[in-house]
Amino acid sequence: MPDPVRAIPTNLILGFLGVGKTTAILDLLRRKPEGEVWAVLVNEFGEVGIDGAILETEGAVVREIPGGCMCCVAGLPMQIGLNQLITRAKPDRLLIEPTGLGHPSQILDTLTGEHYRSVLALGPVITLVDPRKLEDPRVLENVQFRDQVASADILVANKTDLCTEVQIRAFAQWAASLVPAKPQVYHTRHGQLATEWLDGIATLPEVSDPHAHNHHDARAASLPPSVDDIPWQLVTNRGQGHHSIGWRIHPKLSLDEHAVLAMALDDRLLRFKAVIRTFEGWRVVNVAEGAVSILPCEPRALSRVELIAADALEASEMDQLLRAAAGLTD
Repeated sequence: MPDPVRAIPTNLILGFLGVGKTTAILDLLRRKPEGEVWAVLVNEFGEVGIDGAILETEGAVVREIPGGCMCCVAGLPMQIGLNQLITRAKPDRLLIEPTGLGHPSQILDTLTGEHYRSVLALGPVITLVDPRKLEDPRVLENVQFRDQVASADILVANKTDLCTEVQIRAFAQWAASLVPAKPQVYHTRHGQLATEWLDGIATLPEVSDPHAHNHHDARAASLPPSVDDIPWQLVTNRGQGHHSIGWRIHPKLSLDEHAVLAMALDDRLLRFKAVIRTFEGWRVVNVAEGAVSILPCEPRALSRVELIAADALEASEMDQLLRAAAGLTD
């Protein structure tokens, strides 16, 4: 008699914009047990799916939900992506990375609802926090941040190598003041999470505002046009007090790495992410708070660039800069 179908161990990796969720998942993928298939459902605020492209470099089966947050549209984009991923990958473990500007309540409701109750085994919810951000009242007052923290079974101070001792002590005091108390609180750097933290059961604590995202409009998901038909595609998105500009570019077009980096270091940007073909080869570029990471990667089906800012930027101005990096002029 065949073995019964085992529920897929599943973990949410939460955290505010730029806290290092993708880096943490990459590190976990590098340490997964040999022979296991791990899948990642990743959602980004932007429209072009940079994080999914980065995660695929570690051999994970990835399904992207770009352009907002997976908890909107009554969870429909998330359910479609999740069903496709489970069917395609038949994973031994599933990791879910919602956008840092998203709210976890409806995601958790979907994962524990009747459609997935026997399919997924929801393990501990892990929330990453950058202790430096606790100095910003706007972060502490943000409902998404508060409820990402409230949802956590495991709370992790990440990027501690960039923090002062005062900031680390302030994190410890803040974490100790949370009600109900967090049973597991850890410190780490470079997104390094212990694989044993993934095991266990989610406790599903109450959050402060489970309906925080009910105001979003439903948008039908649609496939972007092929870069063979439109080699240079500019897309924008806005919401949750942030703005994104993204590009999907034909792989035959090469970009000047130095020009892209100069664009990425614009101090108006909160994040800059790219998987691009440069004149020196394919690169993964990640910039947050002035910290720059540039790594080689395998050739991809297209180049992708995404920037996120708190204030609206002129898309035509940024497009002109990137076109110049590609040697394209009007």
